Amino acid sequence: MRVAIIGYGKMGHEIEQVLLERGHSVALIIDQDNAHDLRAEKLAEVDVAIEFTTPATAYTNVRTCIECGTPVVSGTTGWHDRLAELQALCRERSSSMIWSSNYSLGVNITFRLNRYLAELMNRFEGYNVAIEEIHHTQKKDAPSGTAISLANDILERVERKQRWLNEPTEEADAIEITSLREGMVPGTHTVTYTSPDDEIVIKHTLFSRRALALGAVVAAEFVATRKGVFTIDDLFN
Repeated sequence: MRVAIIGYGKMGHEIEQVLLERGHSVALIIDQDNAHDLRAEKLAEVDVAIEFTTPATAYTNVRTCIECGTPVVSGTTGWHDRLAELQALCRERSSSMIWSSNYSLGVNITFRLNRYLAELMNRFEGYNVAIEEIHHTQKKDAPSGTAISLANDILERVERKQRWLNEPTEEADAIEITSLREGMVPGTHTVTYTSPDDEIVIKHTLFSRRALALGAVVAAEFVATRKGVFTIDDLFN
């Protein structure tokens, strides 16, 4: 594959290394100093783009790729309130995209465990659930996109139960998320169910950004030859 890397910070460098290890080439690198190069003529030379930038720039970057017909993988968090708009545009233009709050294989297994545990816990009373996420001090959004995804998956299942019971959903309106920024921590996410008698914990600890970079490259390999809006789950199915 000929790949465009949009965002050449720490993640961009990791992605470049994984791409080269897997036999791909980097045909275009876009960073803040040459943002004007993200245009149709340049994107015509690549098979897929991988975008890891900032919440302030991600929407425009992904939209440009879609409008130019370039398959795009985005891992930028903090802008998902506008994601549905671009997914609709992607379908309208018959383009292709994947967005995920986290491309780590281990985190996505954790997502599945979290959904399964939330289904089980709906049968029991007396447990309070809380989420904690820890990241490096340079991370701009808080809480993390991964923590929000974990919380949304839990809330969806709580609300589903309450709708079935025809009960109000006020108690499911929020889950406590604690966000900590420490040193160079790549990412730790913990979901904890606590009762007066015991505690159940799901925890994922990321040791390096390489896991995220590898997942993003695998996603790019998947989406480069397909049309449509995909999620990270499509890589597992």
